[in-house]
Amino acid sequence: VQLQASGGGLVQAGGSLRLSCAASGRTFSSSAMGWFRQAPGKEREFVAGIRWSTITFYADSVKGRFTISRDNAKNTVYLQMNSLKPEDTAVYYCAASRIRWGNTDYRGSPDYEYWGPGTLVTVSS
Repeated sequence: VQLQASGGGLVQAGGSLRLSCAASGRTFSSSAMGWFRQAPGKEREFVAGIRWSTITFYADSVKGRFTISRDNAKNTVYLQMNSLKPEDTAVYYCAASRIRWGNTDYRGSPDYEYWGPGTLVTVSS
């Protein structure tokens, strides 16, 4: 089972990026999918999640700017990031939940079983 994130890069403040996370090895349509990030010198933090039912949930710091979505046919989850700020600079990781068919907002790292290697997002001021 592999998760591969892509789409990171360097962008100016106020700009946009779209991250993708392609899964292989099994289908994740019954799992919640999440995005986390880790800035230099900081703990990894939850960014956004989407349940199997497509209900979405966000960290307060990105609400209204980021949008998570999924395409089960492609076994892929996306993170559209708009109005980027320098404080959004981090390595972004996608993850798939341990629980299938769950009806909870999974915001903690222990809730997730599979992790991708991350993609770097750098926002310049």
